[in-house]
Amino acid sequence: MSSAALPPRHFLLALAVVAVWGTNFVIIKVALEHLPPLLFAALRFALAVLPAILFLPRPAASWPNLAAYGVLIGVGQFGLLYLAMRSSISPGLASLVIQTQVFFTIGLSMLLTQERLRPVQWVALGLAVAGIAVIALNTGGSTTLGGLAVTLVAAASWAAANTVSRRAGRVDALAYVVWSSVFAVPPLLALSWLVEGGEAIVAGLRSADAATWAAVVWQSAGNTLFGFAAWGWLLARHPAATVSPMALLVPVFGIATAAWWMGEPLPAWKLVAAALVIGGLALNLLRKHATTR
Repeated sequence: MSSAALPPRHFLLALAVVAVWGTNFVIIKVALEHLPPLLFAALRFALAVLPAILFLPRPAASWPNLAAYGVLIGVGQFGLLYLAMRSSISPGLASLVIQTQVFFTIGLSMLLTQERLRPVQWVALGLAVAGIAVIALNTGGSTTLGGLAVTLVAAASWAAANTVSRRAGRVDALAYVVWSSVFAVPPLLALSWLVEGGEAIVAGLRSADAATWAAVVWQSAGNTLFGFAAWGWLLARHPAATVSPMALLVPVFGIATAAWWMGEPLPAWKLVAAALVIGGLALNLLRKHATTR
């Protein structure tokens, strides 16, 4: 694998992936105009399973591992994220706050391996925490403290899922996501029925228009299948330290498209918070790059 910069075509592919992942937050908001959040999550993962599972062999991971990943990603990450985005956090801020999963992942790794944070990691964490604090001090309107807290729990669930996926070893990333999604659908449907209720489910399905269903399909086909397949393809051909920094553009796309498409305000405090969180993420990635050279 080459350690040089990505060639132009591969760079454009990586840019396309992070653009899809970043703009996805406004797409989520489109679907949430009609569908209850947990039902929306269940539909997203159901379409990620079918028909892809018919063409992808089961990855070399245990059933408990696949189940744990599916529940953590399906219910823990996206179920909670959709709940928060329904009315408690704006798309732009959601795209930023969910990226704190990087630091939750580091924390879980420390608990499991007794590894200690290096000085540069403390600085990176401090920057990210300062950014979240700025958001907390400016909640109100479309973003509440509750929405911020739920999104942070969603980020922690994503981090736990990362830990589970690492234990699966080197498996096909796309097949792993598709097969684990089987275990996300039943609990999401059950929770939707218990929490949102049958009437809300029926009303949501009846009111869903073409844009709603396009958003659901985009979540499955674009965000999940294309995103994971392309990202895995790039990681198989280039060092992670070359590909991973592109992920820093996800919240940039998220904030920019929310401002452009939905008119989400960009006051100075939000730009400061974004700079702090993205700065912390960048510093952590630079540390990884330095240690792998």
